[in-house]
Amino acid sequence: MANFKIIIGTKTYSSWSLRGWLAMRHTGLSFEEVKLPLDTPEFYEKIEELSPTRCVPALLHGDVRVWDSLAIIDYCARLAPQKAWWPESDAAFGFARSIAAEMHSGFMALRGAAPMNMRGSWTGLEISEAVQKDISRIDTIWAEARRRFGGDGEFLFGSFSAADMMYAPVVSRFKTYDIPVSDASRAYMDAVLAHPYMQEWMTDAATETEVVDQDEIPADAKTLG
Repeated sequence: MANFKIIIGTKTYSSWSLRGWLAMRHTGLSFEEVKLPLDTPEFYEKIEELSPTRCVPALLHGDVRVWDSLAIIDYCARLAPQKAWWPESDAAFGFARSIAAEMHSGFMALRGAAPMNMRGSWTGLEISEAVQKDISRIDTIWAEARRRFGGDGEFLFGSFSAADMMYAPVVSRFKTYDIPVSDASRAYMDAVLAHPYMQEWMTDAATETEVVDQDEIPADAKTLG
């Protein structure tokens, strides 16, 4: 039996679950995945005993409970310190930790207007000023990280690491809503989407049938935000 258990939501929609799951997958350790369908009686019945915030994800490790995606990433970094998590140099670490925190607490316009939806696809949407501001900032973050710290690797700090886990759901959003970005950011998105862990998650999401109405925008939507 796995010594680790990660509680997640519906893979199509749960962006925070994706971040925590990627961290656990990155450790290379065996773990049990418990998926609670979002916005269902089953979710609300079971989540309270598993997560003190009644939110996903949550990581159970024996008697230890860790909740919140960024906390799970840091906990996983302790479990597998030999893996790439945060970059070594002061400048790179400071930038990586800052952009992870910015993702954790910011970009509310984008989050509200463009929920993660791995089974959805929209093109030609008119983007509001507030959402475009978030998109432009993220495009700048990705380009600067790659230029300053990416080296010969495909990811923000070279190898796939914690910062990429934090921005992976945004990559998915940009794909779903066909968001225009710079060539550098498009290349970064391609690398994230091709990563084996992302491929695994997206394959699972494609088999789901649950629909969370609050995470769907109309099929004939013309605007984003």
